[in-house]
Amino acid sequence: MAEWKQKRFWTAVSVEGEADGFSILLDGRRVKTPAKALLQVPSQRMAELIAAEWEAQEEVVNPNLMPNTRSANAAIDKVAIQHTEVADMLAGYGDSDLLCYRADSPAELVERQAAAWDPALHWAADVLGARLEPRAGVLHVPQDPEALNILSKRTHAFNNFELAAFHDLVSLSGSLVLGFAAALDWQPVDDVWSMSRIDENWQEEQWGVDEEAAETVALKKADFLHAKCFFDACSD
Repeated sequence: MAEWKQKRFWTAVSVEGEADGFSILLDGRRVKTPAKALLQVPSQRMAELIAAEWEAQEEVVNPNLMPNTRSANAAIDKVAIQHTEVADMLAGYGDSDLLCYRADSPAELVERQAAAWDPALHWAADVLGARLEPRAGVLHVPQDPEALNILSKRTHAFNNFELAAFHDLVSLSGSLVLGFAAALDWQPVDDVWSMSRIDENWQEEQWGVDEEAAETVALKKADFLHAKCFFDACSD
């Protein structure tokens, strides 16, 4: 049996402002999430991005070409019902943050990590009020509980849509600090992504590029850049 695919059934796509946000309408009917909740978003900019994705669909709907719709669905159907659990999980990255676990050799890699990651940790201390300390090696050494508590509170303060985007910024980079750095515009998002790839780029220089792995990384980077755009659209 051929796989069922949704076909385009609408002619006009529009955005409507309401008391609690903005809805996307197909021929005047409000779009709903997969869980049948109203697809209502916090900003007109986000609604317009989602509306553009629906407008761009041709004969057969392709969800892979609708990243903003998928992120909004996740915020409503998943994050909204487990906000605390998601925030706790992301805040947990702080105690084993990528930026804090450093190589002890070779010297060039040690220098690269320090050059890229020390400024990020200093920024977190100055702007976020939380200083995380680097360690040499891979054995876990707990961070200062007060610093982790500050980062946790900031994570929990995100709304459902921001937290959905923040989830990808943190999980894809492997760093709570880099997640905040991207979300709060410490550096251009491409540069933040590059900071998360210091170790992998070093390995590629030593052993060459694996084409399949490179394709996977490219997809992850695209998702990271999308997450930043979606985060920004939460308040535009």
